[in-house]
Amino acid sequence: MRASKQNRNKMPDSSHLEKGNEIHISGAEGIGEDADISKMGRILIDRALSHSRGTPDKIIITIEKISERPTSVLLLPVRTFECSSTQDAWSFIANELSRLGVSSRALRSALRVLKSNKTMRGAALISALSGRRMEPDRMRGVRVSRLGIDTESEKKLARRLSRLHINNLTVKEALILASKVASCHDIVAEVCFSDDPDYTTGYLASRSLGYLRTTNVKHQGEMHGGRVFFVNEKSDTEKIIAWLEKKTAIAVFGHE
Repeated sequence: MRASKQNRNKMPDSSHLEKGNEIHISGAEGIGEDADISKMGRILIDRALSHSRGTPDKIIITIEKISERPTSVLLLPVRTFECSSTQDAWSFIANELSRLGVSSRALRSALRVLKSNKTMRGAALISALSGRRMEPDRMRGVRVSRLGIDTESEKKLARRLSRLHINNLTVKEALILASKVASCHDIVAEVCFSDDPDYTTGYLASRSLGYLRTTNVKHQGEMHGGRVFFVNEKSDTEKIIAWLEKKTAIAVFGHE
């Protein structure tokens, strides 16, 4: 699902224009059985119509049959780090990225994307060493797609997130996405925070660190946001994009 509206200001602000003069409102997807299609469609429409970014002019829902056998990816463990300010939040993120081998140059490149007035539709691919942008289309970026969670894992995840008092759709969807991203071995880490002005918690994720929710990554009311993947310098960009956009992945819990 993708929901958007036209920017009708006479002097349009370039922030959040995703295509032509469209302002992104909401986006989401999932994997289900044939019998689930109607229910999933209604949920996505209701979500688009009740978003804090406003009422959309256009809602596009795409239904696609998946023929391949899904690949299982392990759900990342979840932790939350309470930061008292945006400065503390980014200091924490910078330190953790440095431990993973992400250079300060790469982080500066990422911040230019994440704090830009022009919100990308997808994620940026940034070399973890040189900070070079590696995605072929810098406006579109890379879209993580074809992802979901199996029924038993979803129930187990809901119980775990409930114990942490974060059992909501935002966390669930971001965790599933981050788990698929982390399963790509050429991706060193992901940093993301929402362009929703009311949501100020972001996250840092990697195979070794897990899913680290970080509070106060931006100030209340700020509408910028985005997603960045730090990748190995000599990685095959086409293979990374094919994995993220085309490979069907189902998130599951590992053996305990």
